[in-house]
Amino acid sequence: MLRAPLLAAARSRRMRKLVEVVPATRSVVSRFVAGSKTPDAARVVRELADDGLRVTLDHLGEDTTDAEQAATTVRAYEELLSALAADGLAFGADVSVKLSAVGQFLPAEGEKVALENARKICAAAEAVGATVTLDMEDHTTTDSTLGILRELRTEYPWVGAVLQAYLRRTEQDCRELAAEGSRVRLCKGAYAEPEEVAFQDKSEVDKSYVRCLKILMRGKGYPMVASHDPRMIAIAEKLASDAGRKADDHEFQMLYGIRPEEQRRIAGDGKTMRVYVPYGDEWYGYFMRRLAERPANLAFFLRGLATRG
Repeated sequence: MLRAPLLAAARSRRMRKLVEVVPATRSVVSRFVAGSKTPDAARVVRELADDGLRVTLDHLGEDTTDAEQAATTVRAYEELLSALAADGLAFGADVSVKLSAVGQFLPAEGEKVALENARKICAAAEAVGATVTLDMEDHTTTDSTLGILRELRTEYPWVGAVLQAYLRRTEQDCRELAAEGSRVRLCKGAYAEPEEVAFQDKSEVDKSYVRCLKILMRGKGYPMVASHDPRMIAIAEKLASDAGRKADDHEFQMLYGIRPEEQRRIAGDGKTMRVYVPYGDEWYGYFMRRLAERPANLAFFLRGLATRG
């Protein structure tokens, strides 16, 4: 019942101002966001690496309509990758990039700008042995994002894609992307979407997730199972085993701060476990979507406000 209001709040400037001024907010947000600066992100990467976990890092920000801000985001990723390389943490790391943060929504030639900016990030990643995954946003950006993905893969075939199981189109997208060398992160989806394009009932989303998993596991690509749901993880493990997959040809992904014990368990079992680590000052939209995904997250936040406000 709270999901729709929270997702609406994620886009509300007025609500953002209210949340940001609450003294307790920052301390609670720190559970889900690594920090605001590059050294904060590098510190968390080191901690996770010590636990046998891999990472994908997201410099927070989206819906950019200013070319200079988009360029600033590119520089932030370049700085991050350089810092990780200096600390011996870059090889095997991944960065997650929202195309709307690097120019996709610019009023003039947004897709072209986003492509060129994403290409710069890919070049920086390749230079240090890291990879890039294009985050997926709401359904209005799906075709544009997949188009830019195709362009990037002509030069950087390892660029990853994200598909969202709650979209009705995703099974077909999985079929098209389950090719050799194709890295695909499957998640459930975290945006408010209309019924004509997205399943609304949780059970329908779960069924779609399993159907999509079957396609990816039976395909020739590299599936990335992004879920905190124990049942989905068990299903993914069974499908991977049935498809004859080994530990190095698929992986599991979870968000920083959510089910850390399970993250370590999966890694301890010899499987590849990657943690999605967001950092930066533009944490509000990301944080609100995390609250919308799980009631437990909202309860944690409210308890923090009550005890630290």
